[in-house]
Amino acid sequence: MHAIDFFVFAIYFFGILSVGFYFYKKNSNKEDFYVGGRKIGPWHVGLSIAATDVGGGFSIGLGGLGFTMGLAGSWLLFTGLVGAWMSAVLVVPRHKRLDMQHGLLTFPDFLKLKYNGQVATWAAVISGIGYLGFTAGQILAGGKLAAGSVFAQVSWTDPLLFSLVVMALVVVVYTVLGGIKAVIYTDTVQWIVLLSGLLFLGFPFAYVQLGGWQAIADALPASHFSLGNVAPITIVNWSFSIVPIWFIAMTLYQRVYASPDVERAKRAFFIAGFFEYPMMAFVGVGLGMLARVAFPESDPEIALPRLLTEVLPAGVAGFVLAAYFSAVMSTADSCLIASSGNFLHDLLAKYIRHLDDKQWMLFSQVITLILGSVAFLLASYFTSVLSLVLHSYSFMVSGLLVPTLIAYFSRFTSSRAAMVSMLGGDTTTSVLIFYAVELPLGLEATIFGIASSLFLYVSTYLIEKRYV
Repeated sequence: MHAIDFFVFAIYFFGILSVGFYFYKKNSNKEDFYVGGRKIGPWHVGLSIAATDVGGGFSIGLGGLGFTMGLAGSWLLFTGLVGAWMSAVLVVPRHKRLDMQHGLLTFPDFLKLKYNGQVATWAAVISGIGYLGFTAGQILAGGKLAAGSVFAQVSWTDPLLFSLVVMALVVVVYTVLGGIKAVIYTDTVQWIVLLSGLLFLGFPFAYVQLGGWQAIADALPASHFSLGNVAPITIVNWSFSIVPIWFIAMTLYQRVYASPDVERAKRAFFIAGFFEYPMMAFVGVGLGMLARVAFPESDPEIALPRLLTEVLPAGVAGFVLAAYFSAVMSTADSCLIASSGNFLHDLLAKYIRHLDDKQWMLFSQVITLILGSVAFLLASYFTSVLSLVLHSYSFMVSGLLVPTLIAYFSRFTSSRAAMVSMLGGDTTTSVLIFYAVELPLGLEATIFGIASSLFLYVSTYLIEKRYV
């Protein structure tokens, strides 16, 4: 990479850390740190939601899908649009009204209202561990991207380890200092950097460098230009993998709490859906298609970083790579602050009730720092970003989805049934993944975990009503 690319990177990381320091001076209590004082506007919240959901995994993953299947890969983020808008209509209004009545801070607070404290505690454990894994996955994704580009020439130590240290330090420091305000406002900037960098720099420069339309059309299979180039079962798996997260994600509930009222919270989710699909969806797969033209023999997910570093001119490469780092960090910071909220507010709050606002802020920052350090250690231990992220996701959805939907849409609530459902769903999915069980029809393990969770909830509820 050219010196100017490193300069662009330095400016970018300095700017991100500056936001953390700015809000460090502004935050005064836990409402500021975890829900932004409940007064952040819909555009900031909506862009933060999109940035958090798309993240490094989807950004790089979309490029891989564009490489392998072309435009049809955009259906992956169409499920994000469906999830965001379903949540805006079905869940956000109900939840925000409860928040305005009870002053909720975390997703388990909602389950405590609907079930009991024990259910909320287990939900906090599931969510907290899941988001710790997510954070580690994003740090690992950013570390791999940096090791293959910005820090590829580091010779005095392992480039990947050095990259992981840099990524972890930046993410942890500005999240610890600034809390949710720093996260949301940097997410806004990071999403703008990501989308503008890819749309106005990455795509057009690569398009011209590769010879324009005719050269690209000749180099790619005709099926790459069809939206139908995808198996129906793949869309089913994507739907079950992505739509449910919009109903149980702590990161998304924190955005609901950060919004001033119901209408602005709904508007934020509609904004997020639009920026996922079609905006990011087609830009991401389009760049993946260009990467295949440039490096047809490459690994699908490696081709895109190679396109950015080897095809784009100096300066442009640095900015576009910074855009991808934006995607990674916008998810990492959100997941870290979500995990921190679960552990501190839902699991440790009863032990620190005597602390004043200043002491509470310090304690929350210490907890966030510790969790960030654990995420770094996890990222150092694992080698596969995808497996780490997917296992964390499955762990959350399989246990939390069914009790959450019943809490929203049914009168047949039972704390005991919720507990059995959570533990049974998680166990089912974990066993299927751990033993690599071959499942019928090519379905994902998460689907069977959700089905198991539902069966156990209904069975336990009926037994309880009959014999208790």
